[in-house]
Amino acid sequence: MTWFSRHKFCVLVFGIVLTLGQQGCRDAPSASPEPDQNNTASSSAEPLESASIANSAADEAATDKPVEPVDSAEEQPAGGVRNVILVIGDGMGPQQLGLLTAYAHLAPGSTIPNRTTAIERMIERGTIALMRTEPNGALVVDSAAAATQLATGQPAGSEMIGTNYRGESVTTVLEIAKQLGKSTGLVSDTRMTHATPAAFAAHQPHRNMENEIAVDLLENRVDILLSGGLRHWLPTGVNDPSSAAYMAAVQMIGGRFVPSSKRQDNRNLLVEARQDYQLVFDRAALEKVEKGRVLGLFANSEMLDAIDKRAAMKRSDRSEPSLAEMTEKALELLSSNPKGFFLMVEAGQIDWAGHNNDTGTMLHELLQLDDAVQSVIEWAADREDTLVLVTADHETGSFGFSYSGSPQPDPRSLGGDVFQGSIFQPEFNFAAPEVLDKIFAQKKSFFHIFNEFDALEPKLRTPEKLVELVNDAMAFEITLDDAVAILTRERNSQFVAGHKYLGNPTVPRMPDQRAFYVYGENLRLNILGHAIGAQQNVVWGSGTHTNTPVVLVTMGPASATKRFTGMMHSTDVGKAMIEVVRGELSTASRP
Repeated sequence: MTWFSRHKFCVLVFGIVLTLGQQGCRDAPSASPEPDQNNTASSSAEPLESASIANSAADEAATDKPVEPVDSAEEQPAGGVRNVILVIGDGMGPQQLGLLTAYAHLAPGSTIPNRTTAIERMIERGTIALMRTEPNGALVVDSAAAATQLATGQPAGSEMIGTNYRGESVTTVLEIAKQLGKSTGLVSDTRMTHATPAAFAAHQPHRNMENEIAVDLLENRVDILLSGGLRHWLPTGVNDPSSAAYMAAVQMIGGRFVPSSKRQDNRNLLVEARQDYQLVFDRAALEKVEKGRVLGLFANSEMLDAIDKRAAMKRSDRSEPSLAEMTEKALELLSSNPKGFFLMVEAGQIDWAGHNNDTGTMLHELLQLDDAVQSVIEWAADREDTLVLVTADHETGSFGFSYSGSPQPDPRSLGGDVFQGSIFQPEFNFAAPEVLDKIFAQKKSFFHIFNEFDALEPKLRTPEKLVELVNDAMAFEITLDDAVAILTRERNSQFVAGHKYLGNPTVPRMPDQRAFYVYGENLRLNILGHAIGAQQNVVWGSGTHTNTPVVLVTMGPASATKRFTGMMHSTDVGKAMIEVVRGELSTASRP
């Protein structure tokens, strides 16, 4: 039996077994993490008006005005941009870009061709700006509001999806592109229902409502959906390993990963999706797709982190596509529409590494983003009808390299005329470039290390074992005292009964900045990051987001890129993207 025949057979079996009285009602909210490894709590604070970013009624009406369908590609405005590609590095502030470019230029073992990142090459060909990120009524943004503001051009409240700060559904740039007859796509290495992709094609009061978000994505008929998060598309019956539903799900995804469900009903979104979509669950199946709509779900929850993905790339049996491979396939499929397309690509796990204060993993996530940017640049390089934007939704972790008091640099003779008779010896340790190679050499993410530790029998979860796991995984070492500190607990001073993150009476003891470390047991990862920070010349100021302005890089026709300069707010960027998609370049001007 051919792969295609087996695929059709599995879909048929899956549909017969799992269509168990599909419910039309929406599900109860399910938890969705800011770093996915934790579950963030839902909050429903009343939105507050912020004069600094609130649009006037006229601006909002213009942003959300009805769109007249375009009958043919020739009816697009002369000189207009047909394609818009937005790449988002979630959590990628200027500090994170500093890590990426420092590795490219200064690491003795840099793996980046010609020591120049794709983002730098894009800057050379385009424009660069800064972008403020704050939501309505607050200084610091979460990923849901951040993406919503980029998608709609309107100010949003914290944690809401596709909704302005007054709680009103707002048409997104993706939906406008669709109304204009363009094709649309969303790609992410997190989950398709996670905050960033969700904000472009769903409308929900809270980002945690991933089951409802999955329904919105399906009903919105986005052409290309490639990510993880199968668990929000399967009926709850899959959670019984002895059930026919579970066996059908395993057969359908080819045993590539273990399926489960986060849904609270027996609604099977895959059965519904197969009417309009080709369903794929691994890299080989994705490669074979040549046209049409595609729903690709390559993991039950998030996809592999970049360190694990880099190791997997060396294996012939690799099942998950890389971010660059998903991006390339999306471009291949979307570009068949002569009217053009809108595509959003998210490198979402930069943010998670930032939340965990995990420098080594963050570097690998940034490299994975840069690979995807390279794929986009190569596709768009010779085109005059495509606008490419690379930016972030916010910065995560307040990361930075810093100089320290030890170890003191060794004195040395320079031999120059100024230093004749003198010794060169800086007073502080300003971080040797070799530290970048040691950061890159990390073999497992902090999250992976602690997953292994937690999987041990309780009697084996000792400080000595933690030292072994950590020191085997990286080029930096912790001591037994460090491990004891990581495993020491204290009363939770931020305790909130029933809260997904703050609901434990005790938590790992964070030695400083305790108020800004909120993700429960993941505080162990943060403490580990601080324990090796001096060896890396790295400092972290937070386990959450900051309001640091982020970098915005654009490449494409000057008529479009001129719209993205100076210091902008994310709502300005959203409105400008919408104008470009509508072909309103001749009248576009900076707000």
